[in-house]
Amino acid sequence: MRAFILLVVTGFTACTTDRVVVDPRGLNRAAYEKDLAECRALKHQVPVGEEMARGAAVGAAVGGLVGAAAGNSTQAAEGAATGAVVGATEKMVESSEEKAGIVKNCLRGRGYEILN
Repeated sequence: MRAFILLVVTGFTACTTDRVVVDPRGLNRAAYEKDLAECRALKHQVPVGEEMARGAAVGAAVGGLVGAAAGNSTQAAEGAATGAVVGATEKMVESSEEKAGIVKNCLRGRGYEILN
């Protein structure tokens, strides 16, 4: 089960990126690189750690309740652990997607045509 959870977490983290594809027509590469760096700096305002902690807490509570309803204290503990990992992972993915959106919206606001 732990190996499966690790695989899921790794898969989710690999899927999220702030890779941006812009229309190169009329692009000033130096200005774009400067703007991209500034926009990427803005994404660090997203509180990923806090969101992951919140997701882990909610996931642990739900997983523990489901495990307890299904059986004994061992199942409750396993449910809580699984729920914590799933909850934290979900919030991590959401935060990564939010960060990518911030970079893209920043660049759009600076006049770039985003293609992805």
